[in-house]
Amino acid sequence: MTAAENVCYTLINVASDSEPPSEVSLKTDLEKGEIKAKTEALKKVIIMILNGEKLPGLLMTIIRFVLPLQDHTIKKLLLVFWEIVPKTTPDGKLLQEMILVCDAYRKDLQHPNEFIRGSTLRFLCKLKESELLEPLMPAIRACLEHRHSYVRRNAVLAIYTIYRNFEHLIPDAPELIHDFLVNEKDASCKRNAFMMLIHADQDRALDYLSTCIDQVHTFGDILQLVIVELIYKVCHANPSERARFIRCIYNLLQSSSPAVKYEAAGTLVTLSSAPTAIKAAAQCYIDLIIKESDNNVKLIVLDRLIELKDHPTHERVLQDLVMDILRVLSTPDLEVRKKTLQLALDLVSSRNVEELVIVLKKEVIKTNNVTEHEDTDKYRQLLVRTLHSCSVRFPDMAANVIPVLMEFLSDTNEAAAADVLEFVREAIQRFDNLRPLIIEKMLEVFHAIKTVKIYRGALWILGEYCSTKEDIQSVMTEVRRSLGEIPIVENEIKKETGELKPEDEVSAAPAQKLVTEMGTYVTQSALSSSRPSKKEEDRPPLRGFLMDGDFFVAASLATTLTKLALRYVSIVQDKRKQNSFVAEAMLIMVTVLHLGKSSLPKKPITDDDVERISLCLKVLSECSPLMNDIFNKECRRSLSHMLTVRLEEEKLSQKKESEKRNVTVQADDPISFMQLTAKNEMTSKEDQFQLSLLAAMGNTQRKEAADPLASKLNKVTQLTGFSDPVYAEAYVHVNQYDIVLDVLVVNQTSDTLQNCTLELATLGDLKLVEKPSPLTLAPHDFANIKANVKVASTENGIIFGNIVYDVSGAASDRNCVVLSDIHIDIMDYIQPASCTDAEFRQMWAEFEWENKVTVNTNITDLNEYLQHILKSTNMKCLTPEKALSGFCGFMAANLYARSIFGEDALANVSIEKPIHLGPDAPVTGHIRIRAKSQVGHSCCALTWY
Repeated sequence: MTAAENVCYTLINVASDSEPPSEVSLKTDLEKGEIKAKTEALKKVIIMILNGEKLPGLLMTIIRFVLPLQDHTIKKLLLVFWEIVPKTTPDGKLLQEMILVCDAYRKDLQHPNEFIRGSTLRFLCKLKESELLEPLMPAIRACLEHRHSYVRRNAVLAIYTIYRNFEHLIPDAPELIHDFLVNEKDASCKRNAFMMLIHADQDRALDYLSTCIDQVHTFGDILQLVIVELIYKVCHANPSERARFIRCIYNLLQSSSPAVKYEAAGTLVTLSSAPTAIKAAAQCYIDLIIKESDNNVKLIVLDRLIELKDHPTHERVLQDLVMDILRVLSTPDLEVRKKTLQLALDLVSSRNVEELVIVLKKEVIKTNNVTEHEDTDKYRQLLVRTLHSCSVRFPDMAANVIPVLMEFLSDTNEAAAADVLEFVREAIQRFDNLRPLIIEKMLEVFHAIKTVKIYRGALWILGEYCSTKEDIQSVMTEVRRSLGEIPIVENEIKKETGELKPEDEVSAAPAQKLVTEMGTYVTQSALSSSRPSKKEEDRPPLRGFLMDGDFFVAASLATTLTKLALRYVSIVQDKRKQNSFVAEAMLIMVTVLHLGKSSLPKKPITDDDVERISLCLKVLSECSPLMNDIFNKECRRSLSHMLTVRLEEEKLSQKKESEKRNVTVQADDPISFMQLTAKNEMTSKEDQFQLSLLAAMGNTQRKEAADPLASKLNKVTQLTGFSDPVYAEAYVHVNQYDIVLDVLVVNQTSDTLQNCTLELATLGDLKLVEKPSPLTLAPHDFANIKANVKVASTENGIIFGNIVYDVSGAASDRNCVVLSDIHIDIMDYIQPASCTDAEFRQMWAEFEWENKVTVNTNITDLNEYLQHILKSTNMKCLTPEKALSGFCGFMAANLYARSIFGEDALANVSIEKPIHLGPDAPVTGHIRIRAKSQVGHSCCALTWY
């Protein structure tokens, strides 16, 4: 362990603008000053020693005039002073003056004040000189019997540290602490003593645990946590001990402390793979998620459940707990609900799918009228997608799910309604027996649909799957009802002129009879209440869409009417009825076309929509068999093909996931014997407690790539030149939310550099957590300085600064060496991610910021260029592999990535191979990038070549 990585016990703030006082003035204050003056002088002495000053002349002054004082502040400062002051001569022998210090601390260890005793014991943990500690051992032993627990627990820590560093000073420490532990009643003291025995003499710790293993559930939570750690380590090193302690772990699952329950459940899973053990641990995790109020705790414990599920032998056990897992849905947090639903969906089987669907239906109904929470709409969308997945995997459930979900087609939340519509489209195509039910429910809610996108989808489904005469006529009735009186233009003109003639409105609306509170009848005039404040309010939904200028729905309507009319002609033999139905369909199309060409709508009809409606009119007028086949067969065949491809992709991804989880052992695989396995090969036997500690400290070991360029040396940045008096280079270590700069500073001069300070500043969304402390560098010496930088978003960041220092003995001003800039690579924060096509389109429409990058490359192959882009930007291609296969001279693909801060980055690659320029012509085209925040700017900072 380097000096920079040693444990830091005390942090001292140093004012950078203060002038260092002279040794004479300090000596005067320490000898003759009041308590306050001595306190300030002692603080200045400590700061000067930390900055590299020796001050040997003040040592005896402090022993004579400061050490005997009983002021508590002085005593606390003296503990810091004796920790940092040099205690040996240049040849390594202990200073004679330290004998006096040792005697003073022997008295403090016998002081009647428990705080002074306890703080002195804590100070002794930091001493590295055995000569100083040896005379104090009897006093330290005596502190184990002090009446106050603060003294006793610090005495245990002091004995443990001394035993670990200088075993010869107290060789009987394990036995002494074991006897102390047997008789001790305080939980914190027992915890410290037990912790010492775990590391100093594990056999004694096990002996003590064996004597009280039945009383473990009555211990305090801090002691229970240490017991769990001991059991884990013992069973980890010696699996034969599992049977001895597994009952104790079972008992600790019932602890009142959530931390103990969590650790006990994790330990139980590592000790035993029996179904009863897995079930008990999973049940404990579920109880923790439900009872804990902190959403972060819920997410962490959910991740543990997901890890359990990923184990093939544990999945079967967790399937029986699906209903218990669904209790977590009572949590209002969307992320928790999302993970819970995904976990439940992964675990659902034919045995429990019916119960799962019942619970989800109840949750859907709960959200129907609840709008007080901002995430209600998103939660409803999650529920719809989960029910959709259940129905696809278990077709028998579709009939129960569809009636509930169809109600959401009239919902104002377009996202949830769109998901329902997608589900209905897939269900009506796959399940022939459900078509009458779906069409019936669709006709019931058709008039209540409020959004034009959902209206278009519903029209398409009705036009595609209505196959009986009654259903076709019902759809036509609903269309006429939704369109209002036709011709539309004449009707709208009459309404506008009718506003000047209220009597027309009165004659059109009948009078109503109402009952008063007295029970008598009164007549309500249509003149006073039938006229709306705005003429748009009384428009039917389809007419409202058309008047707003949305004529894409008119093109969809024309296609639907054409399909229905062609099908009606093939079903009904009566020529008169055939002509009547076709004429009505053509009349509707013509009146919509007339409306689009008029000046009444807010926006005129587009040429594409005109062409589509005209084509439908021509098809109906000619009724050719080819067009009949295209409209009524080819459309459905395309949908069927798309759904089949999607299903194959889902099955392929599930197969890959299952292959990852199923650990296959080949016949010629070597057999691992634990006794013969090297420590670095025991991957399955890693210490979970140590891994958790490393993860919390941000020191998780990453596997380095085989490529030498991907090693740590690739991230070393040179900050100064080789000829500068101070050479510096930095290794940039990127953690999840912060950056650690490990700066190597080398003194290349023959002078001692004092107050050598690394001064850093940041540009962008970076923030320096703390200012690095000053150093003193001997001639040709070096040191490591660590600086933490907090990252708030994936904006390109720059760290810049300089190194300032004083030359010892020189009268000149401070010297300064300017450092090179450190550019932070945002690729460390961008990760490939997945989303549905609908989500991609929605985000593409919502995100305002866009940048268009022209492709400039030497690559000649389209697929090769796409792979190069994916590798350079760390994005994922959402376009299916089948859509990209083959060669047609051009390619379009959608890319998606998310930052660890939840920011989305979208990209659309549109490239082509100019064949007319020859086979060696490079790829040309554009890449459009959209983002909501700075992540988009960051992506565009990449070089697209």
